[in-house]
Amino acid sequence: MSAVIAITNQKGGVGKTTTSCALLAGLQQMGNRVLGIDLDPQGSLGFCLGLDIDNCATIYDVMKGTHSVRDVIVESECGHIVPSNILLSGAELEFSRPGREFLLKNALTELHEEYDYIVVDTPPALNVLTVNAYVVADGLIIPMAPEILSLLGVAQIRETIDTVRRCYNSRLKVLGILLNKYNKRFTLNREVLDMAEQIADQLETKVFETKIRTSVSVAEAPAHGESVLTYAPSSKPAEDFNALIQEVIQEFGSEAN
Repeated sequence: MSAVIAITNQKGGVGKTTTSCALLAGLQQMGNRVLGIDLDPQGSLGFCLGLDIDNCATIYDVMKGTHSVRDVIVESECGHIVPSNILLSGAELEFSRPGREFLLKNALTELHEEYDYIVVDTPPALNVLTVNAYVVADGLIIPMAPEILSLLGVAQIRETIDTVRRCYNSRLKVLGILLNKYNKRFTLNREVLDMAEQIADQLETKVFETKIRTSVSVAEAPAHGESVLTYAPSSKPAEDFNALIQEVIQEFGSEAN
C-alpha cells in the first residue's frame, strides 16, 4: 500500500512545491515508486518539473469524471506526476455534489499497490481541494517560512484537520512542521522556531529536526524543470531535504511497528 503524504499550508510562499519536488526526487533516488499529485490550480508542481501543464489532461479531468487517473499520469525526472492547471480553480463551485470530499481518494484507489509513496501538493487555501488531500492522506507535512504570517497560517489549519479526522479520515496524522528558508543566526528565525514548537504541541506533532537552509539553487531549480536534489545535489538545501526524507521514512516505519 502507498503511503500518502500531503504538503499543506494555507499561506503561500512557504515552500510547499519545493518540498513536494524534493520528496519525490529523494524518495525515487532511493528506489521507491513515487507519484506526485498537484492539487494547486497554479500548476506549480508540474511546471517546476518541466511539464507542459496547459496542453495535457489534469487532475481536474479526473475529479470531473471525464478521465481515469491513469489517463493523466505524466512522467518526469522525479517520478510520475498527475498535473494541474488553472481549470481547477473552479473546483469549489463546480464540485458541489454529495461526497465531493472523496473525489481524490476514490480516484487513487486503483493505484495504491503501484506506488510506495504518493505526495500531494495542496493549494494555498483551506478549501474542497485541501480537504480532498486530507481525506486521502496518511500524514501531513506543514512547511512554513520563518516569519510571523507563516505561523498564522499554520495555526489556522488545526480546525480543518480536526474536522477531517472527525468526519472523514480518523487516521490522519500531522508528521511535523517543516521550517524552510531557515537561518539560525537570525533572531526572528529562532523566535519563530519557538512559536512553531508551541503550535506543534497543539497539533500533537513536532517541528522536524531538519531545517531547510536557504540557497539560490532552490530558486534556480524550477527554471531548469528540476528538483533542487537533481539540479544542485551538493547544495545545503539538498542535503537538508535528504535528511528530512530520512525523518519521514522513520515516521512511517515507527507506525508500522
